[in-house]
Amino acid sequence: MNYLVAGLGNIGAEYENTRHNMGFMVLDAWAKASNIVFSSDRYGSTADIQFKGRRITLLKPSTYMNLSGKAVRYWVNELKIPLENLIVISDDLNLPFGTIRMRKSGSPGGHNGLANISELLGTDDYPRIRLGIGNDFGRGGQIDYVLGTLSDKELSAMPQICSRTIEGIKNMTTIGIDRAMNYLNTRIRQ
Repeated sequence: MNYLVAGLGNIGAEYENTRHNMGFMVLDAWAKASNIVFSSDRYGSTADIQFKGRRITLLKPSTYMNLSGKAVRYWVNELKIPLENLIVISDDLNLPFGTIRMRKSGSPGGHNGLANISELLGTDDYPRIRLGIGNDFGRGGQIDYVLGTLSDKELSAMPQICSRTIEGIKNMTTIGIDRAMNYLNTRIRQ
């Protein structure tokens, strides 16, 4: 069985370790732990992981956040992935930092990357994992906040957030999304 895991972010050194790139960070951690490397591909970088008879393709779109749907739609079609086997990882400023939420479907919730994916797939009906980044910014400061670098405290929590997210995705591929949601939908204590 094949799965596609799209971690959202923006390419380029200036976006490294920013809140908006938490999807990239999870996939980078997974690739490193699995001793595999990403290769440049159409609309992004991809890497394949074999896990308990499943093929999991990791995708980091190169289309920039607001056009993520172009890459996701291409790879869903290219790999013939049913939408229930697509997992999109994004940041979410409506959740406190350290909170992980998995859902079977849902609205984009103001996230431009998710909105573009939903628009180009023609549905909101695909699994997603939202990683809380909090909303510690003043009026008009949203863009600077999401594109801002994680604090030292936040960076030190990322290995745990990444490993928990990866474990949740592995659970989804083996024991199903409902049990994976039970595992993931809890806040990491700092």
